[in-house]
Amino acid sequence: MTNKIEIKEKVKNFKKIIKVGSDKSISIRCVLLASQAIGKSRIYNLLESEDVFDALKAIKKLGIKFKKRKNFYEIEGFGLDGYNTKKKITIDAGNSGTLARLILGLLVNSKNVVTLKGDKSLSKRDFSRVVEPLKLFGANISYKNSFLPVHINGSNYLRPIKYHENLGSAQCKSAIMLASLKTPGITKIKAKKSRDHTELLFKNLGIPIKIIKKKIYDFIDIKGPFNFEGFDYKVPGDISSSSFFIVLTLLSQNSSLIIKNVNINKTRTGIIKILNKMNANISFKNKKKYKGEFLGDISVKSKKNLKSIICPKKLNSSAIDEFLIIFLVAAKAKGNSVFRDLGELNKKESPRLNIAIKILRQIGVKILRNKNDIKIFGNPKLELTGSYTIKNFRKDHRVLMMSCVAALTLGGCWTIHDSNSSNTSFPDFFKKIKKLGGVIN
Repeated sequence: MTNKIEIKEKVKNFKKIIKVGSDKSISIRCVLLASQAIGKSRIYNLLESEDVFDALKAIKKLGIKFKKRKNFYEIEGFGLDGYNTKKKITIDAGNSGTLARLILGLLVNSKNVVTLKGDKSLSKRDFSRVVEPLKLFGANISYKNSFLPVHINGSNYLRPIKYHENLGSAQCKSAIMLASLKTPGITKIKAKKSRDHTELLFKNLGIPIKIIKKKIYDFIDIKGPFNFEGFDYKVPGDISSSSFFIVLTLLSQNSSLIIKNVNINKTRTGIIKILNKMNANISFKNKKKYKGEFLGDISVKSKKNLKSIICPKKLNSSAIDEFLIIFLVAAKAKGNSVFRDLGELNKKESPRLNIAIKILRQIGVKILRNKNDIKIFGNPKLELTGSYTIKNFRKDHRVLMMSCVAALTLGGCWTIHDSNSSNTSFPDFFKKIKKLGGVIN
C-alpha cells in the first residue's frame, strides 16, 4: 500500500461536532507516573498512538505490567525502586521526544546500564538539555555529540540540585522533576514558563511540590524521595490535534465546528490567543476543572476578514507545537505578520521553521527571514491552482497535517508523502477529515 495521499479539491462547507484524539503529553506522563506508583493505576481515554504505545513498551521493558481493559489501561507499579534494571536494557523511544527525555529522569537510580535509542528523526534531536542537569543529580550518563543513543547508569547516592531552565522546555523541566522524586532533599528549579502538566499531576498525586509563579519564570521546589499510590485519570482531548480542525474551519467558507472536551489549560492555549488577535473569534464553552487542568468545548466559525499580527513572544511557549498551522492563517490574513524568536521550532521532530518556510514559499507566500524571526506577507485572496508535492519532512506528523489543511482550504492538486506520520499523535486524523467532507485519495 502506497504511503502517500492526494488532495485535489477544497473541503465544502460543514457544520459539525467532533472529538479529537486524547492529549499526547498527558497520556505519556500518566503512563510514566503510573509505572512508578505503588499499586494499580487506571488510565481512561489513553491516546492510542505510536508515541504512547512506545511509552507502554518502555515500561514493560523495565518490568512493569499493564493490561488494556474494556475502557481503560491498567498499569501496576512497584514504587520508585520498582524498575527491573538488574540486567542491561535497551529502550526504543521511537519518534517520541517526550518519552525519551522524561524517562531519563526516572532512570537516575537504575541499577545497571540502560541504553535509550530512537528513530532517525529523534536521533537528530538535542539531548544535552536533559542529560546535563541529570548528571548533576549523580547519574552516570554518556552520549556522543548530544545525540542518541544515551547510556544511563543510575546512582544510589543521588543529591538534590538547583537548576535554571531557561529554554522554556517542558520536557527538560519535567525530566528534572521526575528525577527529584527519587532524590533525598529539596530540588529547586527556576524554569522559564512552559506547559505545566507535570506540576498538576504532582499536585494531584500529593507529591510535596511548591510553585511560585512570576512573570517570566516559575520557581519550583520538590521534596523527595516520595512514594505515591496508584491513581485514576481520564485524559482529555488534545488542543494540538484540535488546532488543525480549528484552522480548517476558519479558512473554509460558511463552516462551523464544535470540538468536544478539549484540554484548554492556559499553558496550551497560545494558539487560541494568537488566532483571536487575528480576528478569529474562537470561544470556549462548557468549561470545567479536572485535576487541575481546565477542559471545555471549542467553538469556531469560518472567517473572511482575518488580520495580521505582531505575535507577542510571551505566547511562544504555549503555542510552540501549533505555529505551523498559525503560519497558514497568517498567509491568508490581511497585512504582514511578524513572529520572533522561534529557534525552538527547529529542535522539534523536524526543523519545523525551515520546513514551514519552504512549504509556504512553494505555494507562493512571500516570507522574509532574519535568523529565527520571520515576516509573512498575508494575502486574503490566496487561492491555488497548481500542483504541489510535500515530502522529505522527516515524517513530522504536524507538517503532514498542516499540509493537508493547506490543500483542503487553498485548493490545487497536492501529493503528500509519508501519510502514516499522523499515527505518531493522531491516528484518526484522516477519519475526522473525511467526517467533515474532505476528499482524500
